[in-house]
Amino acid sequence: MAGMIVAPRRWIARLAAAAGLLVTVVALLIAPATPASAHAVLESSSPAAAAVVSSAPSEVTLRFSESVRKVPGKIRVIAPDGSRADRGEPSFDGGAVSIPVDPAGGRGTYLVSFRVISADSHPVSGAFTYSVGAPSTPPVDSGTDSRANPVVGTAVKVARFLGYAGLVLLVGPALVLAALWPRRLPRRGPARLAWIGLGLVAVATLADLWLQVPYTAGGGLFEVTGEGFGSVFGSAFGAAHLVRLGLLAASAFLLRPLLARPAGRADAIILAVLGGVALLTWPLAGHPAASPAPAVSVVVDAVHLGSMAVWLGGLLMLAGFLLRQADERELGAILPIWSRWAALAVSALLLAGTVQALIEVATPKALFDTTYGRLLLAKIALFALVIAVAAYSRQLVRRRIAAQRPAPVRRAVWVELAVTVVVLGLSATLVQTTPARTAVAGPSSTEAGLFSTRLSSPLFSMQVEVSPAERGNNSVHLYAYGKDDQPLPVVEWKATAALPSAGIEPIDVPLLPLTDSHAYGDISLPAAGDWQIKITARTTDIDQDTVTATVPIR
Repeated sequence: MAGMIVAPRRWIARLAAAAGLLVTVVALLIAPATPASAHAVLESSSPAAAAVVSSAPSEVTLRFSESVRKVPGKIRVIAPDGSRADRGEPSFDGGAVSIPVDPAGGRGTYLVSFRVISADSHPVSGAFTYSVGAPSTPPVDSGTDSRANPVVGTAVKVARFLGYAGLVLLVGPALVLAALWPRRLPRRGPARLAWIGLGLVAVATLADLWLQVPYTAGGGLFEVTGEGFGSVFGSAFGAAHLVRLGLLAASAFLLRPLLARPAGRADAIILAVLGGVALLTWPLAGHPAASPAPAVSVVVDAVHLGSMAVWLGGLLMLAGFLLRQADERELGAILPIWSRWAALAVSALLLAGTVQALIEVATPKALFDTTYGRLLLAKIALFALVIAVAAYSRQLVRRRIAAQRPAPVRRAVWVELAVTVVVLGLSATLVQTTPARTAVAGPSSTEAGLFSTRLSSPLFSMQVEVSPAERGNNSVHLYAYGKDDQPLPVVEWKATAALPSAGIEPIDVPLLPLTDSHAYGDISLPAAGDWQIKITARTTDIDQDTVTATVPIR
């Protein structure tokens, strides 16, 4: 009797652990986007940022690194007296935006603030100043706030979480039930997971469409308009999501018989085709559509996403059901097939990731000189470890040890899932980091400078270094020290940069912890002036403090 009680408890614990790993992986995949996640950057402007011109221009031109679209009412030019200097609607031509300006606005400093939608569907906001005749006190933009609403940002994260979780839960059970599931075993558990997955993907898709309106416009969760929905539905983002909904509805009819009993060959092929087309809707609504080679990027990203769903979904089915329920004879037939599938999925992940990296990194120098490149190197190292574990499992299967003693395979599966959590965490950071090709193409300076200061608080002292301390892309290094002047471990880092004199609200600085006491980040500062960089460091569950550095940007 005791054995009968322990076994279900052990199974529940293992299934809960698998679910926990799945949640962690998917949460990392859709970690909240930072300003760097918008891959369009302002490459230049006319007049240039911080420039002093002799006469007032009749228009201001912004040039972005990729095509952008309008967010109604979010591009403004403020005259020195605080009035609106822009006249009429701005015109968009690919990555160029022309803003008509009243040439009789007077002498002094003008503020240009903008919010547009990049080709990868992310909002891009920023500001800069220029002066006519001579500089004056920069005006303040008193218009509606263009910053992302934190509630909307959290809701977007939750929606993406549901979408990726649903994809893994749908693909894994459907694939295993269609090709690997023993006839004698009940199908109710895996079928239930598949239906939950389908529902999660559908709910996430509808939520994405709703949230895209306030996400791009900067409003609250329910601040949506007909014009906003029209803009979303008329974009590539909206079209891709609508197509996904249609494919999900069509797939549901074919999925029901497959989950209830072994499917016919024709139904399985049609379902596979619908699934492949549906996978394309994710990259078509995101960053790959805006890459230098969009056709290649879209295909390899869909392959990457599909391989991830097959691999993780299959591992979850293996750990949660097959290794527990199947007997030795069944495992002897299933494991060799799954081993080949896993090897194919891992190979596809590696190939797709390599192609995408070549597109996004562009040069060997960018691989080492940018945050994106260094994260990619770390991901490659960890992925090599995953391949080593997978190779060990494959050897067990080839030597016919796995079916007789499934415990070693089970342990290897858990190791694969654990390392994959870290690998996909780095992948999530890569998705949110400006690609190396964009980072090295941004505004640069021929003379690199360095701002360095030491700040103190009751809890710690902080060394802050900003380089090159000029307009454009800057690197930020943060070093924490204790009262004994020894490196102090930091549990969580947060930082923002603002230019109050120009009306530029705080911008989040994406930080990557390099060691326990050292964090690094990249940020684009669009205007010269005394920037306020505020750093919050949490050293324990309850202890944290904030320091502020004034950084002069030339």
